[in-house]
Amino acid sequence: MMMGYYGYIIVAGVLSVVGMIVSQRLKSKFNHYGRIPIRSGMTGAQVAAEMLRHFGIHDVKIVQGQGFLTDHYNPLTKTVNLSPQVYNGYSIASAAVAAHECGHAVQHARSYSLLQLRSKLVPIVNLSAMAQQWLLLIAFMTLSTMPQIMLITIIAFAVTTLFAFVTLPVEFDASRRALVWLDESGVTQGAEYDGAKDALWWAAMTYVSAALSSLAMLLFLILRYAGASRN
Repeated sequence: MMMGYYGYIIVAGVLSVVGMIVSQRLKSKFNHYGRIPIRSGMTGAQVAAEMLRHFGIHDVKIVQGQGFLTDHYNPLTKTVNLSPQVYNGYSIASAAVAAHECGHAVQHARSYSLLQLRSKLVPIVNLSAMAQQWLLLIAFMTLSTMPQIMLITIIAFAVTTLFAFVTLPVEFDASRRALVWLDESGVTQGAEYDGAKDALWWAAMTYVSAALSSLAMLLFLILRYAGASRN
């Protein structure tokens, strides 16, 4: 069992380092492609509007948000929220991110099953995430006397881990839709398209890293619970 704990520590450490590398690489990629304008001269907001028009989506609004890399699609309000750099930018990164978020809007309009599942999980995941920090503390303090608390903690982490893995195909599919449209529409051409593909690939890797880290934590908790149950 101790080998299992040590194995977890090694794996968790490696995943933590990988996560930091991926995050820094993503920022570097977006800073790089954010300085390269696209020949079409379209802003991120214009790219988003054009993609929504192409797919016949007229009930989704494009709004400017705040922060860096805070872009997202909200299925409840039907809004494509773009950060200022993306909304106003004329760059490869702006086009790629705007098209990706519109990819989620297309998923919503086409009733993409995994997006629907992720949306249904959001309230449960939010509740689980809020409870986890307190559950962890209590679970480890009472592990020898009340292992049931650890079991509840495992269930909470299982929910967030499930959400992380459901998110993966949703994000990859949105990027696929975005890249196909960027290529076929001619919004990005040649090296511009390659840059958009590269940027979105690194963005997807952040979700992969997060999912693996969540899984590692879940497995560690299961190991602790299994160890306590044997004693």
